[in-house]
This record gives sequence, structure tokens and C-alpha cells, in this order.
Amino acid sequence: MTDFILAIDQGTTSSRAIVFDGDMKVVAVGQKEFTQHYPASGWVEHDPEEIWSSVVTTVRQALRKAKLKAADIAAIGITNQRETVVVWEKETGKPIHNAIVWQDRRTAAMCQKLKKKGLEPKFAKRTGLILDPYFSGTKLAWLLDNVKDARRRAADGELLAGTIDSFLIWRLTGGKNHVTDATNASRTLVYNIARNEWDKDLLKILDIPATMLPEVKDCADDFGTTEEKLFGAAIPILGVAGDQQAATIGQACFERGMIKSTYGTGCFAVLNTGEELIRSKNRLLSTIAYRLDGKTTYALEGSIFVAGAAVQWLRDGIKVIGKASDSGDLAAKADETQDVYLVPAFVGLGAPHWDPDARGAMFGLTRNTGPAEFARAALESVAFQTRDLLDAMWKDCKGMQGNTVLRVDGGMVASDWAMQRLADILDAPVDRPQILETTALGAAWLAGSKAGVWPDARAFAKKWALDCRFEPAMDGKQRTRRIKGWKDAVRRTLSST
Repeated sequence: MTDFILAIDQGTTSSRAIVFDGDMKVVAVGQKEFTQHYPASGWVEHDPEEIWSSVVTTVRQALRKAKLKAADIAAIGITNQRETVVVWEKETGKPIHNAIVWQDRRTAAMCQKLKKKGLEPKFAKRTGLILDPYFSGTKLAWLLDNVKDARRRAADGELLAGTIDSFLIWRLTGGKNHVTDATNASRTLVYNIARNEWDKDLLKILDIPATMLPEVKDCADDFGTTEEKLFGAAIPILGVAGDQQAATIGQACFERGMIKSTYGTGCFAVLNTGEELIRSKNRLLSTIAYRLDGKTTYALEGSIFVAGAAVQWLRDGIKVIGKASDSGDLAAKADETQDVYLVPAFVGLGAPHWDPDARGAMFGLTRNTGPAEFARAALESVAFQTRDLLDAMWKDCKGMQGNTVLRVDGGMVASDWAMQRLADILDAPVDRPQILETTALGAAWLAGSKAGVWPDARAFAKKWALDCRFEPAMDGKQRTRRIKGWKDAVRRTLSST
């Protein structure tokens, strides 16, 4: 039996397909960016048809580059941008509207209305989430309320809904399988993570018919088989996980207390809490890390909306760098005597503040402030936000902290300067792995292990290899001063102040 595994990594700005060999090494990559739509302030949409086309194109690219045929692939694993939601026709598979992206803030008023009704504790207890536009539930309710005839059609069983993984699987299997996995379901705001089932009461509150929603499976499971006509042979889909959970798996964070942080468009820190579902008292999210063989492993997660997007802003917004990789070199030239802070609340603030109405701000500017200080402030904002997340996590998990080591991945971790500053601000070691494709690797491992061609979790964890460890080197007084300045900048930025 072949031991090649194909991972589909459907992200926020691009779709990628990655072929791994039996040694879990990357053989070939196909990638295609797609259009970001901003129909109104704070609104973000994707065309599901363009996403579908990009996935098919990149899979074919990756197979061609690897000089393989579809029949050479043992299984497919899928990882996806979470919370982004699609509604499509059951009969035709045609979307009724653009996908509403996780970054979209259009349902802020809806969330506020639910909070005023005193419903947030009920949602939090059952889903581990808070009432914020970030999650899928209110986005789906908005689509049903605002697309012509959508509510009637949904009630009549004509429409289906799901996160991007569900939409892709529906298309890949020719409409035979309407499924998702436990990690993606746990981000919808209508999934009871303790009972592992769609919550009828929450669905009723948001007026979402349960018949629209997919069957929820383990992360390593039978999700169906691709249509032969797509790639030349039918390929089983055996693994699915939302991108941050897939990265947690790819980083081999299988033990309670292990923590990883992914730095892509946003930043997402995930702490494995084992079989214990910890209810955060510090505005973090309780979520499902993964579900394997019917056994659920939980996590605490802190979500930052702007990480790599701050570097994109440097490049595309104020044009102080020509390419993203220039940010670290420019930041290294900054005047260390200037305490300049960027609070990158371009689409509100995520954990632990959850302020959708906050907007970005710069503090500490002087006449001598220039591009280097802007670059340093942008990169440091990611470190400071991560520090906020970890501080909240250890408050929730007293006794679990031990010797904190943060495993990192994502595009930003290629910058040595950014990772060193992260270690300095955290006052903890930061480990960058040799394989940076951890999100795709996690999805691939789910599929490969289910197919029986890749090792089990324990053997997989032993293969995790360190590229570089960044040890904290900043003076303690300087760290304390800088963190105090950051907290003051955030306080001034919050919409409630």
C-alpha cells in the first residue's frame, strides 16, 4: 500500500495542497491565493466557488509536482480556516451567498443583544465560547435572516450549512457526505462540547434548523471518498481538524500542559488540558483539541485577530517594508529608548479582552519615531498579546505552568528577531521546529494514522525535531517596564474606556 498522504490546507488568504511521503517529509506543494471581499466596514467575505476552484487546482498542482497520480495517495487530510461559514443548496451544491469569514464583525449587534438578554453564560457553559462575532453561529443566523427566502428554504430542508471543511467534503464526495469533525463543530457556538452533540436549545435561540448541520465525526475518521473524475482516482478522506487544532497535533502537543502558538494572519495559542474541560475565568475559550477513537481531549485557547496581518499592514498599508521578511531587519534598527506601542485592533481585540469595537492605535510617538520603530512596534504587539494569553492561561490552570516552553509555527516564526523578542517578553523559551508546515502535517497525520501507513501518536511525537530554541535575554526591569507600557496602551484603546 502507498504511504503518500495529501493534506489540503484551506486558509484565510490561500489554499494549499501538500504531499507528504512515508517519512512525513514534504514532497510537493501547490498554492493559490484567492480574493478577499470587504463589502462594508468590518465585513469580510470569501467566494466559496473560488475557494473550491483553488483547492482543486492546488491538489492537481501538488500531484503533478510530486510526479504522482491520485492512486498513489493513501488518504487525504483536511485542515481549514475555522468559524468561516457557508450555506449551500442541497440539490445543486451552489452557495446562496459568499462565505462569511471568521474575521467578520457584522454580527456584533446581534451578540450584544444576546448578552443583554443574559444568555452569554448559557452559551459559555455549553460551548466553551463567548458571544462574539468571531464564531459561526451568529454568522449563520445572519445569512438566514438576510438572504432572500433563506429561512423558508432552510426549514424545508433545501439548504445545508457548515464550516469550510464541510463544504469542501460535500463537493469532493459529489454531495454524498455532509460531515465535519469535533474541532470545527466546537467553534460554531451551537455545539455542546461536554456532550459532543449539537445543542438544541442554542440552535433554537439562534433559530437555526438542526437539519442544516453536518454529522460530527472524530478527527481521524471516514469522511467519504473523492469522486474519481476530480483527480483521476478515488481517494479516501480520513482526517479533518480546524487549523489551530491541526497545528496542535502537528506540534505533537499530545500531553496535558503542552502549549503551541501559531502565527499566521492571527495568533492562536492552544494549551492541552487533557480530559479536563476547564472553564476559563479569564476570558479564554474552552474548546476541543481533538477527538480520537471517541475520546475527547480539551484545550484552552487564546485567539488574537492580528499577528501576521500587522506585518501585512507595514507592507501594504503604510508601505514601510517591501516584503514581510524585511520586518525583523528593520525592527532591529529601532531606537530602544523609544517606547512605541502598536495596539493592532484593526478588527477589534480578541482574547482576553473581546472588544469588537476597539480600533487600532499607536502610542508613544515622538519626532524621532520612524519606520524602524513602527516595525518593532508591530512585531512586539504580537509578543505582548501572546504574553496576555499565557498569563490568562496560567491563572486558569494553576499548578500546570511548570517550566513553560512555547512551541511555535506559522509564517512569522521564520523571523529570528520576532522569535527572540517573543521569548524576551514571555520570559520563557520559544521552540521553533524543523518542520514549519505543522498545520498541514497535523491534518496529514490524522489521515495517515487512520489509513495505517503512519505511526501512532506516541511514535509521531518522538519524530518532532527542534530547529532552534530562543531563550529570554531581556533585562527583567526592561521587560517589566515594557509590559506595563503595553497594558496602558491597551487600556487606552478599549472601547469601554
